[in-house]
Amino acid sequence: MSRFIDRVTIDAVAGNGGHGCSSVHREKFKPLGGPDGGNGGSGGDVVLVVDPQVHTLLDFHFRPHARAGNGRPGEGGNRSGANGEGLRLHVPDGTVVLDTDGNILADLVGEGTEFIAGKGGRGGLGNAALASRARKAPGFALLGEPGEERELVLELKSVADVGLVGFPSAGKSSLVSVLSAAKPKIADYPFTTLAPNLGVVTAGEDTFTVADVPGLIPGASQGRGLGLDFLRHLERCAVLAHVVDCATLEPGRDPISDIDALEAELAAYQPVLAEDHSLGDLASRPRIVVLNKVDIPEADELADLVEADIAERGWPVFRVSAVAQKGLSELKYALAAMVREYRRAHAEPVAKRAVIRPKPVDRAEFTIVDDPEIPGGFIVRGERPERWIRQTQFENDEAVGYLADRLNRLGVEDALVKRGAKTGAAVTIAGVTFDWEPSVPMADDVPLTGRGTDIRLERNERIGAAERKAARKLRRQRADEADGESLGWSDEDDDLDE
Repeated sequence: MSRFIDRVTIDAVAGNGGHGCSSVHREKFKPLGGPDGGNGGSGGDVVLVVDPQVHTLLDFHFRPHARAGNGRPGEGGNRSGANGEGLRLHVPDGTVVLDTDGNILADLVGEGTEFIAGKGGRGGLGNAALASRARKAPGFALLGEPGEERELVLELKSVADVGLVGFPSAGKSSLVSVLSAAKPKIADYPFTTLAPNLGVVTAGEDTFTVADVPGLIPGASQGRGLGLDFLRHLERCAVLAHVVDCATLEPGRDPISDIDALEAELAAYQPVLAEDHSLGDLASRPRIVVLNKVDIPEADELADLVEADIAERGWPVFRVSAVAQKGLSELKYALAAMVREYRRAHAEPVAKRAVIRPKPVDRAEFTIVDDPEIPGGFIVRGERPERWIRQTQFENDEAVGYLADRLNRLGVEDALVKRGAKTGAAVTIAGVTFDWEPSVPMADDVPLTGRGTDIRLERNERIGAAERKAARKLRRQRADEADGESLGWSDEDDDLDE
């Protein structure tokens, strides 16, 4: 028998984007073939999709780690890398997605509703796509972005029309078994039902679902027992039915006190999804009271005493016996009428469609704040600057120069000047700290150098080939003088060494 799991925590890891390729076309008699590095493929997404054939979160309980495929890197000959394979995870109807702080990210109701749990990283551009008037043959490519990684909490809230509420051993499971074809576990001890059972009930031309919610006790709304877990499955129910045990022998209990205790718990519990489904809190849902076990003479007499008091509250009252199957037909048609009235007032939930939200043209691309850890330093935040940092090969001077040009065009340098940044100030973007040098000329205004280099980033401590040759000659001359004899070295020999 499969286990019912209604709350799990999963790790959704989207695929990384593939790196772009830096390549130059090489062919006989074509010395200037030009760049031909292809783009990297995008990483796969992790997507949650509602499947009506799935009824529990059991699969995620045993396999909580979900990882999509990575994008392939680009290749020479303008060959782009393949996109990573996406991962589609099938979840039951009524699944709510939350982050680790308890914030609701998605409410998945309706067949086919989707939610992107992890967005795959973009593939990096190859040097063929980076060629421009200033850089006709770039000696670098962009790196692929890492995929999104998130820890998510999935909660299943049963999607049922009628929720049966009552104390343990009130006969809720027995009632579901005789109203529908469901076969829940039934026994003569409390908390027999540890997971909601759903049954489909037919009354004439109407069909509706009934949820057998595990027994509630006083203090359930504050988490006593498993109350919060049980009450969660009542959030989507349009009608609540109090199932009262009229044959209980527990001291201090009677139908009226049982109803009052449960009403207090329902009033104290606030559904987090009430605003989305316009159902209101649990205390405002339509009610119906079912006096159960009236096949027992003492229970039947007690039902006679309390029926009038319950009816004064404006709630329909039905006397039934799940064992003797007494009063079930009247109950079914009454519930069908209440569900029909609810459906008439509320549209059937449908799968949510994708909504395109264009970004405003005047939206700020980045913000600059003072660095709290580095005096005189600044932190630049923004989607585009942070993405560019992740795409840059910092061991390649030309790639770093290209990054500087992009940040300059975006207006980061001008904004730093307005903030009062001084030469050498520490500027941090996406965890990478630079020593800021203002007024760096753009690539269009500087002469081109070798592939993979940028004259604006030439370091003074870097020793060129000519300097190394002169230093080697000087060392040899000093060695000859120290030995007091000539070793026969000449300039021609040095040239051959080179």
